[in-house]
Amino acid sequence: MAIDVNALRAHFPSLDHGFAFFDGPGGTQTPRPVADAMVATLTGPLSNRGVVSRSELNAERAVTDFRAAYADLLRVPAEGVVHGRSATQLTYDFSRHLAKGWNAGDEIVLSRLDHDSNVRPWVQAAERAGVTVRWIEIDSESMELDLDSFERALSPRTRLVAVTAASNVLGTKPPLRRIADRAHEAGALVYVDGVHYAAHHLVDVPALGADLFVCSPYKFLGPHCGVLAAAPELLDTVHPDKLVPSPDTVPERFEFGTLPYETLAGATAAVDFLAAIDPGTGAARRERLAHSLGSLHEHERALRTRLEEGLHALGDAVTLHSKATDRTPTLLMTIEGRDAREAQVHLAARDVLAPAGSFYAYETFTALKLENPALRVGLAPYNSAEDVDRFLDGLASFL
Repeated sequence: MAIDVNALRAHFPSLDHGFAFFDGPGGTQTPRPVADAMVATLTGPLSNRGVVSRSELNAERAVTDFRAAYADLLRVPAEGVVHGRSATQLTYDFSRHLAKGWNAGDEIVLSRLDHDSNVRPWVQAAERAGVTVRWIEIDSESMELDLDSFERALSPRTRLVAVTAASNVLGTKPPLRRIADRAHEAGALVYVDGVHYAAHHLVDVPALGADLFVCSPYKFLGPHCGVLAAAPELLDTVHPDKLVPSPDTVPERFEFGTLPYETLAGATAAVDFLAAIDPGTGAARRERLAHSLGSLHEHERALRTRLEEGLHALGDAVTLHSKATDRTPTLLMTIEGRDAREAQVHLAARDVLAPAGSFYAYETFTALKLENPALRVGLAPYNSAEDVDRFLDGLASFL
């Protein structure tokens, strides 16, 4: 079934201001039901978690509903869902937790395709532990990961492979299961940055081969926070530094301090909103998510085709760097002889928001010698064909 874009857009108050938003990879717009869920939780009544008063039970329900929602979204047990302030914070936390078990002479493998949040925490943890960092390089022609370099980087000393499920600038989706299988053969854990991937695909953490998977609800219509998913049995082997009175159970041992119950409620509402866009006939939430996200994937793919055809029609003035065979609807481009920031300003004056920068993809820009800043156009569920045409018309008037 085709998505009714106008009906979908009616849920987003920010769209009433007339902007065409192409900055989804940096954070999507928020539908009204997400904001309503946050307000309802805050005005509760609400207090710390417990089992006695109504306010305590409201807080408890916010937590259990959140874990259940992300268990359905990511296909992990609810006990394997960890809340964090952001994916960056969670990765820093787990880099410290896991590095406790590393020894001098051990190795980790990182990817040049990754956002720096899945690079620098591991590099810094490795430096402190005396661990060697190896790299998976990028093929500059295909914009794919160079799997030969991965094979060279992998060894019996590898303790961890950290890799993205999708590049936040190029959109490239590496063959994650193949990488994970080889890492597991070497005895390494696989930590996956799924922040950009989860915004465009239904996630199946076990099927991807990820041992630990992070995502950010604000990239798919929710509030600002991060989520880490893993098997509870694996989490039970990881022991963070923590306060003595705080819980030692999984996943609570990784969540420091009082949880933001209103944020959890908003993150839950985002999952329910996604499941309701085009739910099909499924009764279970996971089934409804699968149907809705499948329809959204087709919607975004059609818009990406329209966008790419329009960019190609502009000729050699625009260089499109996103060209991997398997990728998300996110396009990175540079403009011959022009500063991408000027294009951003030109478009913004026409109420078209497409950011310029390197978007924390430090290793990617450095390895590929990409011009910084570059212009990034990321499609989201609420984008329309009219939005795409507005962007193309605006860019054409800039050239």
